[in-house]
Amino acid sequence: MKKGQNSKLKIIPLGGLEQIGMNITAFEYEDSIIVVDCGLSFPEDDMLGIDLVIPDITYLKNNMDRVKGFFITHGHEDHIGAIPYVLKEINVPVYATKLTNGIIEHKLREHNMVTKVKRKVVKYGQHINLGCFRVEFIRTNHSIADAAALAIYSPAGTIVHTGDFKVDYTPVFGDPIDLQRFGEIGKKGVLALMCDSTNAERPGYTSSEKTVGKTFDHIFADHVNSRIIVATFASNVDRVQQVINSAYKYGRKVVVEGRSMVNIITIASELGYLNIPDKTLIDIEELKNYPDEQTVLITTGSQGESMAALSRMASNLHKKITIQPGDTVIFSSSPIPGNEKAVSRVINELSRKGADVIFQDTHVSGHACQEDIKLIYSLVKPQYAIPVHGEYKHLKAQAKIARELGIDKENIFILSSGDVLELDENSAAVTGEVPVGDIMVDGLGVGDVGNIVLRDRQHLAEDGIIIVVLTLEGDSGQVVAGPDIVTRGFVYVRGSESLMDEARMVLEDTVSYCEQKNITDWGKIKNEIKDSLGEFVWKKTKRRPMIMPIIMEV
Repeated sequence: MKKGQNSKLKIIPLGGLEQIGMNITAFEYEDSIIVVDCGLSFPEDDMLGIDLVIPDITYLKNNMDRVKGFFITHGHEDHIGAIPYVLKEINVPVYATKLTNGIIEHKLREHNMVTKVKRKVVKYGQHINLGCFRVEFIRTNHSIADAAALAIYSPAGTIVHTGDFKVDYTPVFGDPIDLQRFGEIGKKGVLALMCDSTNAERPGYTSSEKTVGKTFDHIFADHVNSRIIVATFASNVDRVQQVINSAYKYGRKVVVEGRSMVNIITIASELGYLNIPDKTLIDIEELKNYPDEQTVLITTGSQGESMAALSRMASNLHKKITIQPGDTVIFSSSPIPGNEKAVSRVINELSRKGADVIFQDTHVSGHACQEDIKLIYSLVKPQYAIPVHGEYKHLKAQAKIARELGIDKENIFILSSGDVLELDENSAAVTGEVPVGDIMVDGLGVGDVGNIVLRDRQHLAEDGIIIVVLTLEGDSGQVVAGPDIVTRGFVYVRGSESLMDEARMVLEDTVSYCEQKNITDWGKIKNEIKDSLGEFVWKKTKRRPMIMPIIMEV
């Protein structure tokens, strides 16, 4: 009997469903596990002080000896951002295309891990054999060059994972998506298609990236007398290329501002993915040598991020650039869901300073709309449909498309992160779940801030803190000094002397009560202080600050 005839393939998303971000999926067959993507997500509003969020990889750590390698579809943060953190725990080779590898290498260098991690640059059409799996990289288009879909061949059947993709017949860099290869794989029979759902709610086709170049040309022609500032995603190398093309055509010098933007543009031009004419790029220090109408700034901050270059310019905090009346600012991106407020705040601030802000027709999506998704389904003809990459509503929208294309309802699986889907050509079912979750990164600490710490931060942010300091004599337990009260974020002390005096009296009563009752256990004294002061403060202010008694001994 052939090895694995009765085994099933397991597909285990460890992140990336229910949200746009933190994409990571394990594929398991008998003693082999391969992982596709390894992304981070950015913190929600209630994650106070958290820098970024990475996936919980307990399942991979528990099966470390079976994990063979990571396959990366493209170089966006939500697909590569967690690599340095995850590979500290599970050191296996990483397979990616040239530009993606260049960006990963830069990340590893920041974490001093370049020499520790084995990386392999893969070309389109190349097959990698690892354990029971064979993985082929297929050319696709996206808002960053060198994006790939993966055909994952296992003894149970073939899975096609699109990665993030769009169908662009006229890309700015490189060749169009390899639709022929999708068709060839489809002809041989595909067990399941895992397809990008980000734009599954949008009808029609996604426009070509080239259309934005035409818009830039028109804007440059219309604004010959003003400085032009373009805000876009750092990773959208093709967009940057088109801004540079228009700038060169209209005789303008280009400055790149924003750390992430400078990093990616440096990597892309070193690897040959950006073509910058000689003497077009200048340093920010040289701006003063050129009149405004001969310059273009390409900057980060198109999502309204408070620390990004554009927001700092808008709020006069940028050391080198001041927005002036007559500047033209182009937002070349659409707000990611949840960022709309921040974006409109920055637009308002820029407009108030007299800038002309343009955000119509200056962006096209990097994700497939409904007609493009239908095209991929029609070429691949999968037995099962597994929508990925998106919030629940996006996955649902793609499931509807799959139904319209004739895939049976019971063959469409909207999974949650942590679900274990077991499948072969005879059946597919969710058979269990593995631990998943958000690991929060705060500064250098990974996972040391959990829900309890966040709850405390929330509490401190909402109601402040009262610290009560009490000094007791070691032998007798008599009060030597205090109780003293220090507050932060509760009330403005100078305006609330009477409240503080009353609070002090409440505390003195509590302390003398403890003395009378011979309560000497510090834990009990602290609880009495918390209870009595808490009750008093709630009655007087209807607030519940955190109360922290500190007892010292002399």
